[in-house]
Amino acid sequence: MIRFGLKPSIEFTGGTRLTVENVKTSSDIVVQSFNEFTPSFEDKTSNSVTLKTKNISQETAQKAIDTIKKENPEIKITSFESIGASLGKETIRKTLWALAISSVLLLMYISFTFKQFKYGVCAVIAMLHDSLILIGSFSLLGHFFGVEVDLLFVTAVLTILSFSTHDTIVNYDRIRELSHKNKGTNFVTIINQAITENMVRSLNNSLTIIFMLIALFLIGGETTKYFSLALLIGTITGTYSSTFTAAPLLVVWEKLFNKKK
Repeated sequence: MIRFGLKPSIEFTGGTRLTVENVKTSSDIVVQSFNEFTPSFEDKTSNSVTLKTKNISQETAQKAIDTIKKENPEIKITSFESIGASLGKETIRKTLWALAISSVLLLMYISFTFKQFKYGVCAVIAMLHDSLILIGSFSLLGHFFGVEVDLLFVTAVLTILSFSTHDTIVNYDRIRELSHKNKGTNFVTIINQAITENMVRSLNNSLTIIFMLIALFLIGGETTKYFSLALLIGTITGTYSSTFTAAPLLVVWEKLFNKKK
């Protein structure tokens, strides 16, 4: 993330995305007609091209296409989307606010539900761990394969926050239940027992989602391909962190608390 960053789509940077169909000659001719607007390929097939350029009007785009109609008489713009730079900045701001608000609300809710602040803090740290792995994965995908992050990616991140916390709460609830039943038992022993009892349930629950997301990634449409991949990565890390990050953090907290005490 630090070295490569993310590759944002036009929803965040602003710009124009258009699809041109009935391209009979080389797609490079289409790109050349938009040279003054810094074009870049997003997708291309045998007879269509999808480009991303600086923010331009539909009339300007049509004039650029008209310059190559002699070689491609049936060429036409079938899709046109333009987003201003100010709207892109607003989208980034709202995304950061959504992540911050959801994290704070989850911290408050879990702390209130379990009547101890440590449960909320440890659950949120594990949740942020999942988010960092997901964002870091897309940083690598963006650098090496040109994968962009868009609003669907933001949706995936927020969805994974809830999924990760859901699995963590199930484990925490079992830990709390065993703590009440076995008051003289060592805390680490209680956590080991709770995780062991919940392991199969957590795996079975996650695998049903993972199988569906793998199918969606392999045979789904191009527009949802990386959305399903983001959910897949988040589901796997969320399953892992609920058991091997959130629960051990409680042990670390307990040891630090007892040492100070």
